[in-house]
Amino acid sequence: MVLCAYVTFEDPHGVDDERDPVLSAWREAGIEGRVERWDDPAADWSAYDAVVVRSVWDYDLRRAEFLEWARGVESVTRLLNPGSVLESNTDKTYLRDLGVPIVPTHWSSQDLPHWPEYVVKPAISAGARDTTRTTDRDEARALAAAIEAGGRTPMVQPYLDMVEAEGETSLLYFNGRLSHAVRRMPMLVPGASEQDNARSERRTPAPDQVDLAEKVLAAVPQPLLYARIDLVRLPGGEPAVIEVELTEPYLYLRWEPQAPANLAKALRELL
Repeated sequence: MVLCAYVTFEDPHGVDDERDPVLSAWREAGIEGRVERWDDPAADWSAYDAVVVRSVWDYDLRRAEFLEWARGVESVTRLLNPGSVLESNTDKTYLRDLGVPIVPTHWSSQDLPHWPEYVVKPAISAGARDTTRTTDRDEARALAAAIEAGGRTPMVQPYLDMVEAEGETSLLYFNGRLSHAVRRMPMLVPGASEQDNARSERRTPAPDQVDLAEKVLAAVPQPLLYARIDLVRLPGGEPAVIEVELTEPYLYLRWEPQAPANLAKALRELL
């Protein structure tokens, strides 16, 4: 039987509710899965046929250490997604080079555009950490300057009202194939929580959304076990990328009954 690591983080609250469905689907596909913490010094990564990065939801607090870990794993076995993908994807400045429509983004604290409302966040973050929504341009500038003072790159974006009406559309791909899509509810509203995934719902993506997502994927030369492409619509109606999640995305597996099996099949294909 093929042996693969399911890589997570120290999770005292049990927030990863996708682990057990994934491991069950792996077993049915002839893959023995073992749960490992990415930062466990006792883990023997060379014992695995592949190491699958999943809920490493603390990487942004220790990114250099995480990338060093990824390079070490890749020196002894197969890492999915690949280390070069993890390195580029964990810094959201990759958005500048996508070559497709993205949410308008200003990358410094200087000369902020005049928008009715702002979202300010660092380019290296996860789970909406250190992200603020404000209508005050001076506050937005000060927040971006504080991010710069900490040695990070700020991202300043307009808050898009249609996110509350339509939500984000997340398209989930396993080994390049569309598995399913969901409507993700907005995070920057009162009472929202990163763990409140139940507020999302299954969605059939529109053809222009699929076209944009697949254009993004086609630009990645490395094989991807999983990818989540998060899209919104701009005021003119055209779809735009808000984020490309290739490191540790929540995959919304319970929104599609076949999704765990789709992921297991994709892993089998890549081994």
